[in-house]
Amino acid sequence: MTELYYPLHSLREGHWFKLICGASFQHLPAVRSLTLAYTLAGADCIDVAADPAVISAAKDALQVASTMGKEAKQRGFGFLGRPWLMVSLNDGEDPHFRKAEFDSDLCPGDCPRPCEKICPAQAITFQNGSEAYSGVLDQRCYGCGRCLPVCPHQLITTRSYVSAPFAIAPLIRSNGVDAIEIHTKVGNLPDFKRLWHAIAPWCAQLKLLAISCPDGKDLIDYLKEIYQLIQPLPCPLIWQTDGRPMSGDIGMGTTHAAIKLAEKVIAAGLPGYVQLAGGTNNHTVSKLRAAKLLNRQVGRLPVEGSKELLKVGRLPVERSYNNLGLSAKLREQPNNLPYSNPKGEQPNNLSYIAGVAYGSYARVLLSPIVEKLEQDYDKDVDHHQGFVPNPSSRNLEDVPDLLWQAVATAHALVAQLKSVKKIPKSI
Repeated sequence: MTELYYPLHSLREGHWFKLICGASFQHLPAVRSLTLAYTLAGADCIDVAADPAVISAAKDALQVASTMGKEAKQRGFGFLGRPWLMVSLNDGEDPHFRKAEFDSDLCPGDCPRPCEKICPAQAITFQNGSEAYSGVLDQRCYGCGRCLPVCPHQLITTRSYVSAPFAIAPLIRSNGVDAIEIHTKVGNLPDFKRLWHAIAPWCAQLKLLAISCPDGKDLIDYLKEIYQLIQPLPCPLIWQTDGRPMSGDIGMGTTHAAIKLAEKVIAAGLPGYVQLAGGTNNHTVSKLRAAKLLNRQVGRLPVEGSKELLKVGRLPVERSYNNLGLSAKLREQPNNLPYSNPKGEQPNNLSYIAGVAYGSYARVLLSPIVEKLEQDYDKDVDHHQGFVPNPSSRNLEDVPDLLWQAVATAHALVAQLKSVKKIPKSI
């Protein structure tokens, strides 16, 4: 009974963890593996591209996770239930919604190919042979743009796309999406309005709305305009502070921009929750703690066997802790209904961040495991000359050693923020 509501509790208590698979990332096997591993590790939200195939891959992983949750908890991981599934949309040109491209035939033969080396998604490839493909692997590219400045001949360009308003309704109605995130920037209010008018009729079916915006002149005034436009909002609202987009895997310093922007938005006292993104990594939580931006309760493990009465979405929930297990009874609303907030009430003047979203860093952490899974599958295909007895062998759950290695790796990141701090023994 807790599956629908524990993500909201995480948000309110300040230990919300979101995995960003990538608004443009469409590599289905990787999306599926990332979703499965981070769900079993205790993520509250999985953010994916607004692509039906990608959504389907994530939902498939969530279903598998629901059957493995008991084992995950027995192994000491933080799984509590199904996280919310979010899709990202944009109201205008945005680096998260683009793909790199170039014509490999124009590349000089003696080029050292720095683009191939710098790509964190291994989306650029050069292969020999008349029928071999060279260039950008479109599904793998998530638009980070690191290849653009390093090309010695400036041959790489990008193509951008904007979310189509007419596609919003079927996305929410038919794909089981729990939450939507809108990427915008200061000055985009007319474009935001057009997108919002397509989303608003379906808001009652959402459990969460997030607004992602980078810093800029008059940012707070712009966010206030957005807030007035979207009221009354029947679900919780997140302000995602997009510090340095898609950079968390570069190094420790990338997290500073996200924290600085979060401080700015928190100081403005906007109604809603504040969540970091853009440059988040292994150093983010310690930096937040040093800046006193974490809820004092984060990191507190409830006393074993104790009972606490929580109010989650106005629903009294009696929660009993037993080691890492959790049982809860919702006394009122059945769990197949969306979050209810008829007056559009949002939290005010929170002095701490509600959570952290991890993108490129979270993906890079698991990339060696995901790559090994795919390499082993490719070897199997080659060995059987194109015929594989078990075509689902590329699925992470079919290789238990890799699965629990991936979950342990993901859990090490999730546990920094969650109340349950126990790190499982090595597997």
